[in-house]
Amino acid sequence: MTRTPADGTTTPTSGTTTPAEGAAAPPGGSGGGGGRMPLLDVVRGVAIIGTLMTNVWIFTGPGAEWGVLSGGSPTGGAAGPGAGPASGPASGSGGPAQAGGSAWEWAGAWAEAVFRLVADGKFLSMLTILFGAGLAIQYRSAERHGRPWPGRYRWRALFLFVEGTLHFLLVFAWDVLMGYAVTAMLTAWLLARSARARRRVMAWAAGAHLALMALLTAGLVAYGGGDGGGARAGSGDGGVSQEVVDLYAHGGWADQVAFRLENALVLRMEPVLTFGLLLFLFLLGVRLLRAGAFGSDGTGRRLRARMLRWGLGLGVPLNVACALGGEDWFLMGRYVAAPLVAVGYIGVIGAVVDRVRRPGPLTRGLTSLGRTALSGYVLQNVVCVLVSYGFGLGLAARLGGGGRGWDPWWVMGLWAAVSVLMLVGSALWLRRFSAGPVESVQRWALGLAENRSSGRGGSA
Repeated sequence: MTRTPADGTTTPTSGTTTPAEGAAAPPGGSGGGGGRMPLLDVVRGVAIIGTLMTNVWIFTGPGAEWGVLSGGSPTGGAAGPGAGPASGPASGSGGPAQAGGSAWEWAGAWAEAVFRLVADGKFLSMLTILFGAGLAIQYRSAERHGRPWPGRYRWRALFLFVEGTLHFLLVFAWDVLMGYAVTAMLTAWLLARSARARRRVMAWAAGAHLALMALLTAGLVAYGGGDGGGARAGSGDGGVSQEVVDLYAHGGWADQVAFRLENALVLRMEPVLTFGLLLFLFLLGVRLLRAGAFGSDGTGRRLRARMLRWGLGLGVPLNVACALGGEDWFLMGRYVAAPLVAVGYIGVIGAVVDRVRRPGPLTRGLTSLGRTALSGYVLQNVVCVLVSYGFGLGLAARLGGGGRGWDPWWVMGLWAAVSVLMLVGSALWLRRFSAGPVESVQRWALGLAENRSSGRGGSA
């Protein structure tokens, strides 16, 4: 049932506000004209680049999207946003614990381990928090203009789900948008309820998630998860089926689409297993936004300082402990410790932005990427697919593994190159257009859907 927002618990944030229109980018959902929260755009841009820090290992590993489930690929470990189970950065065949040979190989193993540990799960959590903050902004806009809620947002969530489904089938199996769309609809409904009801849901979601992760981790520790459950007869790379390795290394695009369809239930299990975490982080984003954590005044700075201390103070030691514990602890590392670190990362980014008196090229690039976040998210995956998979350049098979000496440096180089492409490309795009390409398509589709809906309502 559609209802008019009437939640008197809303606390106005300090500084400028972000309009709701055009706000369907994965992280924060702000877009369009009017005032903006500069910090939200910067954090959103960092989060988009951060998801690539983890997803790039999926694109370049043997078996790619399916190989990450086996936990047995030489580079397998930290998965990206929407990525499935994998071994920790300090364990497995790619970690420094088993690094040998030359100093070059030793340095590469450590560089990869640190790269993964810094990124794994943190930026997915950051995106999720920012998406919740964006929902709170849209609710506030609807309340201010007297519009019913969730009203038009249902069309936005539907668009996000459709876009995520297409992205999953055609580009990348570990898409996050489908899970975000479902969680967003429940959160939108909760926004029109009392603050007490939301706190209870947050407590329930966090408790259920922690209990599930603890139970699954106990099972892995007790019965062993070292083979990742992905070993197959005739496997080619550490338990990844040679047939799957060949599919991504040499197969056609249509074959990969068919493979995703055939294994959709398995490939879509992560948002189901982590739904409690998604809901908790969405509502956490709402609370942070309403408390003023993204504002530019003293309240915002104080809140971000607390986020930095508590997030990093609790999350980093726990994350390191899980990494040292081995791959049986990857669930606790990715889905319990990483969200804490993500909160600290937001505090760190805020502290840096507070000290920037005059935005330079990097700040402007991150801001532009944050404003075109949905386009950036899709672009980075499309580029990595074309560079890594067999129907494109096939560099994952040409440069990866086999003792060629390119691992892991070429993978990190790919991340850096695509990141620069997104930063520069988004800045150039916004010089001519007011929104990113995918955001513009969304705006057109939503306008068309709303016009048709209002037309039917008028004729009734």
